[in-house]
Amino acid sequence: MTSPRIAFLDIDGTILDHGKAIAPSTVAAIRGARAAGHLVYLCTGRAAGAIPGEVSAIGFDGAVTNGGAYATSGEETVVAATMPREAVQRLMTYFEGSGILFFLQTDAAVHASPQVQDKFNAMMRRWESDHGEPDESQTAPQEAPRAQGLAEVDLDRVAKAVFLGESVDTVTRAQEELGDRFHIVPGSMPLPGGSNGEVGMRGTTKGSAIESVLEHLGLDRASAIGIGDSWNDVEMFQVCGRGIAMGNAAPELKSLADESTTSVREDGVWNAFVRHGLVAGEVLIPAAS
Repeated sequence: MTSPRIAFLDIDGTILDHGKAIAPSTVAAIRGARAAGHLVYLCTGRAAGAIPGEVSAIGFDGAVTNGGAYATSGEETVVAATMPREAVQRLMTYFEGSGILFFLQTDAAVHASPQVQDKFNAMMRRWESDHGEPDESQTAPQEAPRAQGLAEVDLDRVAKAVFLGESVDTVTRAQEELGDRFHIVPGSMPLPGGSNGEVGMRGTTKGSAIESVLEHLGLDRASAIGIGDSWNDVEMFQVCGRGIAMGNAAPELKSLADESTTSVREDGVWNAFVRHGLVAGEVLIPAAS
Protein backbone atom coordinates (compact mmCIF):
# COMPACT_ATOMS: atom_id res chain seq x y z
CA MET A 1 0.00 0.00 0.00
CA THR A 2 1.11 3.56 -0.62
CA SER A 3 1.77 5.79 2.38
CA PRO A 4 -1.50 6.73 4.12
CA ARG A 5 -3.11 9.88 2.75
CA ILE A 6 -5.88 12.16 3.95
CA ALA A 7 -8.52 13.48 1.56
CA PHE A 8 -10.87 16.43 2.12
CA LEU A 9 -14.02 16.42 -0.04
CA ASP A 10 -16.48 19.19 -0.74
CA ILE A 11 -20.14 18.07 -0.90
CA ASP A 12 -22.18 20.04 -3.45
CA GLY A 13 -20.82 19.56 -6.95
CA THR A 14 -18.17 17.12 -5.69
CA ILE A 15 -20.07 14.34 -3.90
CA LEU A 16 -23.63 15.48 -4.63
CA ASP A 17 -24.93 16.30 -8.11
CA HIS A 18 -27.81 18.80 -8.08
CA GLY A 19 -28.19 18.17 -4.37
CA LYS A 20 -29.84 14.85 -5.21
CA ALA A 21 -27.62 12.17 -6.75
CA ILE A 22 -24.37 10.53 -5.66
CA ALA A 23 -22.38 8.55 -8.21
CA PRO A 24 -21.88 4.92 -7.08
CA SER A 25 -18.20 5.29 -7.93
CA THR A 26 -17.91 8.12 -5.38
CA VAL A 27 -19.25 5.89 -2.61
CA ALA A 28 -16.89 3.10 -3.72
CA ALA A 29 -13.94 5.51 -3.76
CA ILE A 30 -14.56 6.83 -0.25
CA ARG A 31 -15.22 3.45 1.33
CA GLY A 32 -12.37 1.82 -0.59
CA ALA A 33 -9.88 4.49 0.46
CA ARG A 34 -10.84 4.16 4.12
CA ALA A 35 -10.64 0.36 3.93
CA ALA A 36 -7.13 0.77 2.54
CA GLY A 37 -6.08 2.80 5.57
CA HIS A 38 -6.51 6.33 4.23
CA LEU A 39 -8.53 9.04 5.95
CA VAL A 40 -11.44 10.80 4.24
CA TYR A 41 -13.03 13.97 5.64
CA LEU A 42 -15.92 16.06 4.44
CA CYS A 43 -15.02 19.69 3.80
CA THR A 44 -18.14 21.74 3.19
CA GLY A 45 -19.76 25.11 3.51
CA ARG A 46 -22.86 23.39 4.85
CA ALA A 47 -23.76 23.34 8.51
CA ALA A 48 -23.22 19.94 10.11
CA GLY A 49 -26.96 19.76 10.69
CA ALA A 50 -27.62 20.35 6.97
CA ILE A 51 -25.48 17.50 5.65
CA PRO A 52 -27.82 15.08 3.84
CA GLY A 53 -28.21 11.72 5.50
CA GLU A 54 -27.24 9.89 2.33
CA VAL A 55 -23.89 11.69 2.37
CA SER A 56 -23.18 11.00 6.05
CA ALA A 57 -24.14 7.35 5.52
CA ILE A 58 -21.17 6.84 3.20
CA GLY A 59 -18.89 7.05 6.23
CA PHE A 60 -16.16 9.60 6.99
CA ASP A 61 -13.39 10.07 9.52
CA GLY A 62 -14.43 13.63 10.32
CA ALA A 63 -15.71 16.84 8.80
CA VAL A 64 -14.86 20.46 8.21
CA THR A 65 -18.18 22.34 8.13
CA ASN A 66 -19.54 25.88 7.85
CA GLY A 67 -16.71 26.83 5.52
CA GLY A 68 -14.10 26.12 8.19
CA ALA A 69 -15.77 27.52 11.31
CA TYR A 70 -16.13 23.99 12.68
CA ALA A 71 -14.13 20.79 12.33
CA THR A 72 -14.43 17.38 13.90
CA SER A 73 -12.16 14.35 13.88
CA GLY A 74 -14.01 11.23 14.91
CA GLU A 75 -15.97 12.28 17.98
CA GLU A 76 -13.60 15.13 18.85
CA THR A 77 -14.25 18.79 18.07
CA VAL A 78 -11.06 20.30 16.67
CA VAL A 79 -12.34 23.74 15.61
CA ALA A 80 -15.31 25.73 16.93
CA ALA A 81 -14.90 29.33 15.76
CA THR A 82 -18.24 31.09 15.92
CA MET A 83 -18.68 34.72 14.93
CA PRO A 84 -18.68 37.32 17.71
CA ARG A 85 -22.21 38.51 18.43
CA GLU A 86 -21.46 42.08 17.38
CA ALA A 87 -20.07 40.84 14.07
CA VAL A 88 -23.32 38.96 13.40
CA GLN A 89 -25.29 42.07 14.26
CA ARG A 90 -23.17 44.12 11.87
CA LEU A 91 -23.90 41.64 9.07
CA MET A 92 -27.62 41.65 9.77
CA THR A 93 -27.71 45.45 9.83
CA TYR A 94 -25.85 45.61 6.52
CA PHE A 95 -28.03 43.06 4.74
CA GLU A 96 -31.31 44.41 6.08
CA GLY A 97 -30.30 48.00 5.29
CA SER A 98 -29.28 47.01 1.75
CA GLY A 99 -32.38 44.96 1.09
CA ILE A 100 -30.31 41.80 0.64
CA LEU A 101 -31.81 38.45 1.59
CA PHE A 102 -29.68 36.28 3.87
CA PHE A 103 -29.68 33.28 6.15
CA LEU A 104 -27.49 32.35 9.10
CA GLN A 105 -25.89 29.03 9.94
CA THR A 106 -25.09 27.59 13.32
CA ASP A 107 -23.35 24.25 13.40
CA ALA A 108 -26.68 22.57 14.06
CA ALA A 109 -29.03 24.33 11.65
CA VAL A 110 -29.81 26.95 9.03
CA HIS A 111 -31.95 29.92 10.09
CA ALA A 112 -33.92 31.95 7.54
CA SER A 113 -37.10 33.98 7.36
CA PRO A 114 -40.08 32.61 5.43
CA GLN A 115 -39.50 35.39 2.89
CA VAL A 116 -36.00 34.12 2.22
CA GLN A 117 -37.19 30.56 1.74
CA ASP A 118 -40.01 31.68 -0.57
CA LYS A 119 -37.64 33.84 -2.60
CA PHE A 120 -35.12 31.05 -2.88
CA ASN A 121 -37.79 28.64 -4.12
CA ALA A 122 -38.99 31.19 -6.66
CA MET A 123 -35.45 31.77 -7.92
CA MET A 124 -34.85 28.05 -8.33
CA ARG A 125 -38.15 27.54 -10.19
CA ARG A 126 -37.30 30.40 -12.53
CA TRP A 127 -33.81 29.02 -13.16
CA GLU A 128 -35.13 25.54 -13.86
CA SER A 129 -37.79 26.98 -16.18
CA ASP A 130 -35.14 28.88 -18.13
CA HIS A 131 -32.60 26.07 -18.29
CA GLY A 132 -34.35 22.77 -17.65
CA GLU A 133 -32.04 19.93 -16.74
CA PRO A 134 -28.61 21.28 -17.73
CA ASP A 135 -26.02 19.34 -19.69
CA GLU A 136 -23.27 20.50 -17.36
CA SER A 137 -23.34 19.70 -13.67
CA GLN A 138 -24.25 22.51 -11.32
CA THR A 139 -22.45 23.03 -8.06
CA ALA A 140 -25.43 24.17 -6.01
CA PRO A 141 -28.17 22.15 -4.36
CA GLN A 142 -31.38 22.55 -6.36
CA GLU A 143 -33.58 22.97 -3.32
CA ALA A 144 -34.23 25.54 -0.63
CA PRO A 145 -32.28 25.02 2.58
CA ARG A 146 -34.32 23.36 5.30
CA ALA A 147 -34.40 26.25 7.71
CA GLN A 148 -35.57 27.21 11.15
CA GLY A 149 -36.88 30.71 11.81
CA LEU A 150 -34.40 33.56 11.75
CA ALA A 151 -35.84 34.90 14.99
CA GLU A 152 -34.90 31.64 16.71
CA VAL A 153 -31.17 31.85 16.02
CA ASP A 154 -28.77 32.15 18.95
CA LEU A 155 -26.50 35.01 17.87
CA ASP A 156 -23.66 33.57 19.96
CA ARG A 157 -23.65 30.36 17.90
CA VAL A 158 -23.60 31.73 14.34
CA ALA A 159 -20.79 30.28 12.24
CA LYS A 160 -21.51 31.63 8.77
CA ALA A 161 -23.91 33.72 6.69
CA VAL A 162 -25.14 33.25 3.13
CA PHE A 163 -26.74 36.04 1.12
CA LEU A 164 -28.78 36.25 -2.07
CA GLY A 165 -28.85 39.35 -4.22
CA GLU A 166 -30.72 40.22 -7.38
CA SER A 167 -27.83 42.37 -8.65
CA VAL A 168 -24.77 40.84 -10.31
CA ASP A 169 -22.50 43.04 -8.18
CA THR A 170 -23.97 42.10 -4.79
CA VAL A 171 -20.89 40.08 -3.82
CA THR A 172 -18.46 42.77 -4.97
CA ARG A 173 -20.29 45.44 -3.00
CA ALA A 174 -20.37 43.25 0.11
CA GLN A 175 -16.63 42.65 -0.20
CA GLU A 176 -16.01 46.39 -0.43
CA GLU A 177 -18.26 47.19 2.54
CA LEU A 178 -17.41 44.27 4.82
CA GLY A 179 -14.04 42.97 3.67
CA ASP A 180 -12.14 44.68 6.49
CA ARG A 181 -13.32 42.00 8.89
CA PHE A 182 -15.12 39.30 6.95
CA HIS A 183 -14.06 36.67 4.43
CA ILE A 184 -16.55 36.89 1.56
CA VAL A 185 -16.54 34.61 -1.48
CA PRO A 186 -18.99 34.08 -4.33
CA GLY A 187 -21.44 31.27 -3.75
CA SER A 188 -22.49 28.69 -6.28
CA MET A 189 -26.27 28.99 -6.39
CA PRO A 190 -27.37 29.50 -10.02
CA LEU A 191 -29.46 32.60 -9.46
CA PRO A 192 -30.91 34.12 -12.65
CA GLY A 193 -29.62 37.65 -13.08
CA GLY A 194 -28.30 37.87 -9.52
CA SER A 195 -25.48 36.68 -7.34
CA ASN A 196 -24.93 35.10 -3.97
CA GLY A 197 -22.11 34.89 -1.50
CA GLU A 198 -20.86 33.27 1.69
CA VAL A 199 -19.54 35.16 4.70
CA GLY A 200 -17.22 34.03 7.47
CA MET A 201 -14.75 35.82 9.69
CA ARG A 202 -11.43 36.80 8.12
CA GLY A 203 -8.95 33.98 8.65
CA THR A 204 -11.72 31.39 8.99
CA THR A 205 -11.70 29.22 5.86
CA LYS A 206 -11.71 25.60 4.86
CA GLY A 207 -7.93 25.93 4.63
CA SER A 208 -7.50 27.18 8.20
CA ALA A 209 -9.64 24.32 9.53
CA ILE A 210 -7.71 21.75 7.49
CA GLU A 211 -4.46 23.03 9.00
CA SER A 212 -5.94 22.51 12.47
CA VAL A 213 -7.07 18.98 11.60
CA LEU A 214 -3.66 18.08 10.18
CA GLU A 215 -1.95 19.42 13.30
CA HIS A 216 -4.39 17.48 15.49
CA LEU A 217 -3.58 14.26 13.61
CA GLY A 218 0.16 14.90 13.37
CA LEU A 219 0.07 14.89 9.56
CA ASP A 220 1.76 17.23 7.13
CA ARG A 221 0.31 19.02 4.13
CA ALA A 222 2.04 16.72 1.67
CA SER A 223 -0.19 13.85 2.78
CA ALA A 224 -3.39 15.80 2.05
CA ILE A 225 -5.47 16.15 -1.08
CA GLY A 226 -8.46 18.48 -1.35
CA ILE A 227 -11.19 18.10 -3.96
CA GLY A 228 -13.82 20.75 -4.67
CA ASP A 229 -15.55 22.93 -7.22
CA SER A 230 -16.45 26.26 -5.57
CA TRP A 231 -14.78 29.48 -4.52
CA ASN A 232 -14.82 28.50 -0.87
CA ASP A 233 -12.43 25.69 -1.86
CA VAL A 234 -9.54 27.98 -2.86
CA GLU A 235 -7.89 27.93 0.57
CA MET A 236 -8.32 24.15 0.69
CA PHE A 237 -6.38 23.91 -2.57
CA GLN A 238 -3.68 26.15 -1.09
CA VAL A 239 -3.02 24.18 2.11
CA CYS A 240 -3.34 20.64 0.77
CA GLY A 241 -0.35 19.02 -0.87
CA ARG A 242 -2.55 18.49 -3.92
CA GLY A 243 -5.56 20.66 -4.73
CA ILE A 244 -7.92 19.09 -7.26
CA ALA A 245 -10.75 20.93 -9.01
CA MET A 246 -13.77 19.04 -10.24
CA GLY A 247 -14.44 19.05 -13.96
CA ASN A 248 -17.61 21.08 -13.37
CA ALA A 249 -15.71 23.90 -11.63
CA ALA A 250 -15.36 27.29 -13.29
CA PRO A 251 -12.24 27.61 -15.49
CA GLU A 252 -10.96 30.43 -13.27
CA LEU A 253 -11.16 28.15 -10.24
CA LYS A 254 -9.46 25.29 -12.04
CA SER A 255 -6.51 27.58 -12.71
CA LEU A 256 -6.00 27.91 -8.94
CA ALA A 257 -5.87 24.16 -8.35
CA ASP A 258 -2.91 21.86 -8.98
CA GLU A 259 -4.96 19.71 -11.33
CA SER A 260 -8.48 18.87 -12.42
CA THR A 261 -10.47 15.66 -12.46
CA THR A 262 -13.66 14.77 -14.30
CA SER A 263 -17.04 16.18 -13.26
CA VAL A 264 -19.33 15.08 -10.45
CA ARG A 265 -21.44 13.23 -13.01
CA GLU A 266 -18.37 11.64 -14.58
CA ASP A 267 -16.79 9.89 -11.60
CA GLY A 268 -14.57 12.80 -10.61
CA VAL A 269 -13.84 11.64 -7.05
CA TRP A 270 -13.15 8.06 -8.13
CA ASN A 271 -10.79 9.16 -10.88
CA ALA A 272 -8.87 11.46 -8.53
CA PHE A 273 -8.56 8.72 -5.91
CA VAL A 274 -7.28 6.24 -8.51
CA ARG A 275 -4.77 8.74 -9.86
CA HIS A 276 -3.35 9.37 -6.41
CA GLY A 277 -3.33 5.76 -5.24
CA LEU A 278 -6.07 5.91 -2.61
CA VAL A 279 -7.98 3.13 -4.36
CA ALA A 280 -6.93 0.48 -6.84
CA GLY A 281 -8.71 0.45 -10.15
CA GLU A 282 -8.93 2.14 -13.50
CA VAL A 283 -9.76 5.72 -14.40
CA LEU A 284 -13.31 5.82 -15.74
CA ILE A 285 -13.57 7.59 -19.09
CA PRO A 286 -16.75 9.62 -19.71
CA ALA A 287 -18.96 8.13 -22.42
CA ALA A 288 -19.02 10.05 -25.67
CA SER A 289 -22.13 12.20 -26.02
